[in-house]
Amino acid sequence: MENITPLRKQYLDIKKNYPEAIVFFRLGDFYETFEEDARIAARELEIVLTSREMGKGLKVPLAGIPYHALDNYLSRLINRGYKVAICEQVTKPGETKGLVQRQVTRLVTPGTVVEPNLLDSKQNNFLLSLYLTEDSCGLAFADISTSEFGCTQLDINGLEAEINRLNPAEIILPKSQSLNLPLHLKATISKLDGYYFEADVARERLLKHFECQNLSAYGCENMPLAISAAGALLNYLEETQKSSLKQLERLAAYTISDYMQIDSHTLSNLEIFRSSGGNSLKGSLLGVLDQTKTAMGGRLLRKFLGQPLLRQEDIEKRLSAVDYFFEESLARASLAKALGQIADMERIANRIRQKTILPKELISLKHSLETVSAIHRQFGLMPPPRLAYFLNGLKPLPEMLDIINEAINDDPPSTLGEGKVIRAGFNPEMDKLCSLAGDARTFLSQMEAREREQTGIKSLKLGYNRVFGYYIEVSNANLADIPQNYIRKQTLVNAERFITPELKEHENLILNAKERLLEMETGLYEQVLNQLGGFYSALLSNAAALASLDVLSAFAEVAVRNGYVRPVFHPENSLVIHRGRHPMVEQGLGYGSFVANDISLSAEDCQIIILTGPNMAGKSTYLKQTALIVLMAQIGSYVPAETAELCLTDRIFSRIGAREDLSAGQSTFMVEMVETASILNTATSRSLLILDEIGRGTSTYDGLAIAQAVVEYIHSQPSLHAKTLFATHYHELVELANYLPRVKNYNIAVSEDRGEVVFLHRIVPGGVDKSYGIHVAKLAGLPGWVIKRAYEVLTELENPAKKEPKTRTCQPQLLLPLTEQTSALAEEIKGLEIESLTPLAALNKLYELKKKAEEQGL
Repeated sequence: MENITPLRKQYLDIKKNYPEAIVFFRLGDFYETFEEDARIAARELEIVLTSREMGKGLKVPLAGIPYHALDNYLSRLINRGYKVAICEQVTKPGETKGLVQRQVTRLVTPGTVVEPNLLDSKQNNFLLSLYLTEDSCGLAFADISTSEFGCTQLDINGLEAEINRLNPAEIILPKSQSLNLPLHLKATISKLDGYYFEADVARERLLKHFECQNLSAYGCENMPLAISAAGALLNYLEETQKSSLKQLERLAAYTISDYMQIDSHTLSNLEIFRSSGGNSLKGSLLGVLDQTKTAMGGRLLRKFLGQPLLRQEDIEKRLSAVDYFFEESLARASLAKALGQIADMERIANRIRQKTILPKELISLKHSLETVSAIHRQFGLMPPPRLAYFLNGLKPLPEMLDIINEAINDDPPSTLGEGKVIRAGFNPEMDKLCSLAGDARTFLSQMEAREREQTGIKSLKLGYNRVFGYYIEVSNANLADIPQNYIRKQTLVNAERFITPELKEHENLILNAKERLLEMETGLYEQVLNQLGGFYSALLSNAAALASLDVLSAFAEVAVRNGYVRPVFHPENSLVIHRGRHPMVEQGLGYGSFVANDISLSAEDCQIIILTGPNMAGKSTYLKQTALIVLMAQIGSYVPAETAELCLTDRIFSRIGAREDLSAGQSTFMVEMVETASILNTATSRSLLILDEIGRGTSTYDGLAIAQAVVEYIHSQPSLHAKTLFATHYHELVELANYLPRVKNYNIAVSEDRGEVVFLHRIVPGGVDKSYGIHVAKLAGLPGWVIKRAYEVLTELENPAKKEPKTRTCQPQLLLPLTEQTSALAEEIKGLEIESLTPLAALNKLYELKKKAEEQGL
């Protein structure tokens, strides 16, 4: 340590406190990185890796970026999961003896980003905190760019769904705990000392933050695990932000049972937030519904989709507002145009509170406030009854508008210090400094022109840099023409730089004026932000009102474009949808091309529909569209149907598609069974189940037996009786309708003409006994020989009596010698009264005999 430079020692002292972060160390106009940080920065940012001598015989790897380009480079590192410690110079050169003092002013992590250009405008950037026990979990989340702060305590089985809903950028856990994330989530995992999650420590942190005696007012007093998670989250934010967290004014505790519950598999299967094919917005329900014009509206729509309502009164309020915009096309169009001029007032409010807002953003806010006044004149003076509830928070803020108009120039620069941010007339002393700075700029311009004329050097120019100050630059070709009073200051490859006594004298005046100008403008700007900060809550109220109007008018716009209708809710446990459609498939095909279908499900009559039919005919689409219509209705949207009479649904479950969970060592079939078990154990009579091909991941008889047992259980369990759509290739299951009264059979209509098969995509009553799998294989492009041979084999299997024996070489032995065991099985078969057996009973008996044969090694 004795041989290193003071700068090196200063860096090491800072770096040891941030071992997991890349330290951006401010050196003049650059942020430098050293050693391993430099190697990472050079690789990830594609910048030059060099070295610097920082001690006797010590060369240290170095990579730097210009300070003004920080945001561009920061985004690349944060998006790749890195943490970055921003180390600034906190004193000016010459203010203190020795080195400029430096300290980390902020630790930027994926979950603590606040820069607008680093954020997705229509998506929250959540930091999630988890505290896990064997069967329960405390969860807290915060978005410091929007001031949202919430917590809950839930069963461990519901955790994945809640993580999916929130889609956090970063998750913090105690060091002793671990978490397996869903594959599509790219959240960074950060570990925190378990001390911060301890009940007393976390509670005390929350009480101190909210300056209160207990947490009853926040609804989490009886959620000890949620308190642990929330308290630890606050500690983490305090450590990373190095500043007050005043924007987190309230903690919103909730329980997941307050909303329709949708597990993570169902969110994925129904493609609520992202399509399953491209994992993108296009092809998702969000992609269909998102006609929002504001960033706040886009974020609120995501919240609506993740938390469908359970109280009919709340749903009807939203639907009534959608009604208004659906009927009033001029009002809807006028509002959409106005909303298009609204900035992200929610995030702007928080940047004002944090004093990080740029002058240009204040001008965006000014225009937004003017638009708020216009929207208020249109809707707020005489609120339409159907909108009144959502207009409560919409209040013009003329005082805030006046402050910005009086203090800030109409077209300010992005940075302070040039006297162009604060409006002339706002502060007399500031005006004097601006005049002095302006005179200095005039002098420099005049001096450059004068020197060119006196020397005859047309290319002569005045310039400035931080090292040498102001200078006169003359190219090498004109050096013979310079006057004697020019003092050489710097030699370049193609030119020389000079100063003169006159230039040096004015330099001091100019730089002093600039420094005073920066100091005064910065102080005045902070005063303005303090004034604007007083409108923080009112600004957020306006943002919330505008977000609601944005989402509800967007629902109306989508409904008008696509021919959606208002759903009707009733108390009976049933749903009846006439000519329902799948919103995403319909959008892909084009309006009018989709084949609409009816559905009627009732806990008292048609509780379970067994749906049979070929692949590619539309079974899965029919299942999903029913669930999507129910979900859309409960977020307050119109739905794709001619009519929809629905009951409130507490949960939607789906078991669709095949997937493995290799990280947990589970096969496709095991995953299917685990998901099915979860559904059967947690569904209620108010739930909607959509089950596709249960049992297909194992042998035919095993799969059929499981599928039948599942249907019987759903039908017969008094605590279950859930409305269920059950798609299957096991055509034998249609027999269940003969003895289970609330089971009905439906199938996908198919037209056959001269060997050609056409899928009509219409759902009709009754079961089918053909799968048309070979036809689907033909559509998929299998070779003609394979298709022809498949039809031959199918004919042989369907008509075993007509099968002609063929002589084969190496024919395996198909007949077993008669033994005591085979004789017993034969006698049991002989004793069967086949005429008295139903087809299903016969199938079950066959399965039983097969099992006995296998057990006996036959």
